[in-house]
Amino acid sequence: MPLDGITLGFIARELEAKLMGARVDKISQPDHDLVILTLRAQGETLRLLISATPGSARMHLSQSRYENPDEAPMFCMLMRKHLAGGRVTGIRQLGGDRLIEMRVTGRDELESSREKVLYFEAMGKHSNLTLTEGGRILDALRHVSPDMSRVRQLLPGLPYEMPPVQDKLDPGEMDKAALAARMKAFKGPLDRFLADHVTGVSRQTAWEMALRVAGDTEARLDGLDLEALADRLAALFTALPGMASPRLLMDMEGTPADALPFPFISQPQQRQEPSDSLSQAVETRFDARDRALRLAQRAASLNKTITNALNKARRKLAIIQEETPSFEQAEELRVMGELITANLHALPRGAESVTLPNYYTGGETAIPLDPALPPSANAQRYFKRYRKAHTARKLSDSHQERALSDIALLEESLYFLERAQSNQEISELRAQLALAGFARPLAGEGKKKKKTESPMMRFTSSDGFIIIAGRNAGQNERLLREARGEDIWLHARDVPGSHVLITAAGRAVPRATIQEAAKIAAFYSQSRGKPVQVDYTLRKNVRKIPGGGPGLVHYTGEKGLTAQAQEPEILALAARAR
Repeated sequence: MPLDGITLGFIARELEAKLMGARVDKISQPDHDLVILTLRAQGETLRLLISATPGSARMHLSQSRYENPDEAPMFCMLMRKHLAGGRVTGIRQLGGDRLIEMRVTGRDELESSREKVLYFEAMGKHSNLTLTEGGRILDALRHVSPDMSRVRQLLPGLPYEMPPVQDKLDPGEMDKAALAARMKAFKGPLDRFLADHVTGVSRQTAWEMALRVAGDTEARLDGLDLEALADRLAALFTALPGMASPRLLMDMEGTPADALPFPFISQPQQRQEPSDSLSQAVETRFDARDRALRLAQRAASLNKTITNALNKARRKLAIIQEETPSFEQAEELRVMGELITANLHALPRGAESVTLPNYYTGGETAIPLDPALPPSANAQRYFKRYRKAHTARKLSDSHQERALSDIALLEESLYFLERAQSNQEISELRAQLALAGFARPLAGEGKKKKKTESPMMRFTSSDGFIIIAGRNAGQNERLLREARGEDIWLHARDVPGSHVLITAAGRAVPRATIQEAAKIAAFYSQSRGKPVQVDYTLRKNVRKIPGGGPGLVHYTGEKGLTAQAQEPEILALAARAR
């Protein structure tokens, strides 16, 4: 369940207790709709995460770390300009809704005190973060133009207007009389009344409240004492702030399903785990899913780029193979030219075809002729076509080789993309494809500072040998570049996968270590989980294919063995390397 206004109210109070007076130290924007403020409060460093992602919009203290882009987005730069060094002077929820106001006071270039206000709106697809000063918008995470909304625009320079107010009661200022009057005019279940008439109450929270005040999640208003019910509801809303006792609700499989601000009697008690803070519960609930979603979104764009390029390369190869004359077709043209030359004296002028004895086969061959040309010119015409076909075959070999190399690189990139576990791995893949001409680098990538490369995978064999595996084509190539000639190189045969290297360090490598390295090569290949032939040879026998993409190699002197591995075996080898 996305955070409702009731839960967000508990978070606002938790943040107020933790962050009042805190100094804004750093600001980062790891993704287009994710901002992290690093603050110092009472000698402690705290990270405030603000996510405007539809479906998982949230604001809470965070222990997680995110990869930052090489260049900060414009919104992040503006936030740094106006908020860095400032102190938090207020955090509150507005109107019981999914709206939090955060005030930060700092000094401008002239050392004058200036107050900036951040408005976080956790409202589904309309979630946003807006920075204002003096009631005017400095910038917003998501711009809303007149074309997008005639009711409310969010653009730099415009006055900041609150989201449209719904005709609902504020849970923080509940009036018993108003509550009773609304209930009298409503026909239906109590939970639906609460969700429809009280700001910030989701259906799940409404079930909880219905159970607490009426003893039944499906209680209906007709037949109940509405005056007494209004008293109990008003008392419940008044007591809510003091009920804070965060819980993490688990599903039947033991997976975090929801973050609860207090114990819910409408949910099984054995599936509610106490949490140190509501921020911690919310992060546990959303973090893994949100990271996976962001990774999938980044991967989807690159996946489309690779797939399109792969289909194009395959079509190109098919056309080359279809249009290139075979050896037999080229030889047939040469033979026809020779047969005409050998029989010039017997050929009549103006004939459209002629059947001549073929001294290569012992039979006869029918040869089409151009009646406008003399016999000798027809012979030269066939020799010219033969030379052209022969040249086409030579060019075709190089074109086919390049097309096959492109296909191999793209298939391998697709394999590594499907297994990428971080934004950095995806960025490295995109950079490699950009160098090969198959993708456009993202804005800002490759500029200014050199990107830090992600670490290769490291393992230790049962015999104590270091085994290294690449995470992508670029790392495969780097692994080869940094290896020594006596090291042992392994790769699953004829399928995309990681290059694996056993660091010999001047020692003879035991068979058991080679078998373990082969399992790693099999596991980190397209044949994961299935038996696959793994080739291995000395590093000095492996050569990069000239003109081929990163990681594409030719090798000799190889031996092979069949390998298959399951994840626990690989994790055990990785654990030894730590």
